[in-house]
Amino acid sequence: MAQFQFVMRSGPTPGVTFPLEGDQLTIGRDSTNGVAINDAEVSRKHARLMFQGGKYVLEDLGSTNGTFVNGQRLSGPVVLKSGDVVSLGEQIVLMYDAIAADAGATVAVSRKAVQAAIPAAQPSAPQYAAPAYSQPASTPYGAAPQQVQGGTKKSNTTPIIIGAGVLLFLCICAGFFFWVDATYRWCVLFPFISGC
Repeated sequence: MAQFQFVMRSGPTPGVTFPLEGDQLTIGRDSTNGVAINDAEVSRKHARLMFQGGKYVLEDLGSTNGTFVNGQRLSGPVVLKSGDVVSLGEQIVLMYDAIAADAGATVAVSRKAVQAAIPAAQPSAPQYAAPAYSQPASTPYGAAPQQVQGGTKKSNTTPIIIGAGVLLFLCICAGFFFWVDATYRWCVLFPFISGC
């Protein structure tokens, strides 16, 4: 006994599997279809699948954007083979799979498929805690915030602005007193100083 399915390769829900069951089912945008794909390129009743002689036969139902098998637009019924690429319009791409299933059979799965499906099952080396945040060697002034482990590194410029303001104030004060001393204006500007 074989099981049949469509796997969406591109469209509104890539990776979604549509199991194919029954002697006849329709593909379309309407939710009453056996394979319902809610997309503007898909007609309400786009195509029909009929199970004949242990295989599914695909037929376009006069859809607006057409039904294609391996790039060829359907003009009549076509028997699907495992690995066929079915396109509805230009954007919806489905992969047709026929999977042999025997209830008593042992299923062999490649190591690569298991590792891809369950990455956490791989043996792990001892885990060392990485620092949550590491300061870059140099960040240009006014640079945009950077992404750091799922959050945004906030660029706090307030201390820089305050420091620049204090430095500017000290420079102005030093310049003023240098001018007063150089022009002998101590007694004019500060008459309360003793000795004037």
